[in-house]
Amino acid sequence: MLLAIDVGNSHTVFGVWDGDHWLATWRHQTDVETTEDELAGWLFQMLSVASISTKVTKVACASVVPGMNQILTLLSRKYFECEVLFLTGSSNHGVKVDYNPPNAVGADRIANAIAALAQYQAPIVVVDFGTATTFDVIDKDCVYVGGAIMAGPITSMQSLVSRTAKLPSIDLVAPETAIGKHTTHSIQSGVMFGYAGAIDALVGRIGSELGAKPKVIATGGLGGVFTGLCETIESYDEMLTLDGIRMFAG
Repeated sequence: MLLAIDVGNSHTVFGVWDGDHWLATWRHQTDVETTEDELAGWLFQMLSVASISTKVTKVACASVVPGMNQILTLLSRKYFECEVLFLTGSSNHGVKVDYNPPNAVGADRIANAIAALAQYQAPIVVVDFGTATTFDVIDKDCVYVGGAIMAGPITSMQSLVSRTAKLPSIDLVAPETAIGKHTTHSIQSGVMFGYAGAIDALVGRIGSELGAKPKVIATGGLGGVFTGLCETIESYDEMLTLDGIRMFAG
């Protein structure tokens, strides 16, 4: 049984794969101050609630937070008696990378590329919604050629609210109209429709540079919210990053 771990800046996603399908997934706040024992206590509780065996035989991880790597290494050794297989840009992951330097590509972005290439025909753009929203671009020759990074929608909203005296924090829900009739409505319009428009604009530029219309897939926590708002995003694949990690793990 595989424990796949996707460590993001804000949250870490844990998934249990039994060889045929995902048994369960959970999100936990990323905290470099936690201990392997505290994390194990939470994880074993989640396994118990889901009635899943604790007999994990393999652990694989894509991490963008170096401070978590030692914690997860100790967790795996102490509680599962195995070493963590860390996916990095320089790992033998089978994806051709045209980036400078190749090992600077985030592990989650490589995982996205692995899973996308296994499921979709290139060219492909993966839009991953997290603390930052990343665009992972794979050209028609199945080469990872780079992408773009922009502040995530929650990050953008928090920055707006923290720097203004009267603007309230809002739920990330699209309003019925772009013309706001009150403050909350106006902020929702700007954040949701403005962000969706930025996604479409970037995808359009990327497609022009590729010289072909790419398959555009969304993933990440807010990917499902923006899939319906963006004209360019064709589908939402919640498990894409974890699927890439499990494919790397073999």
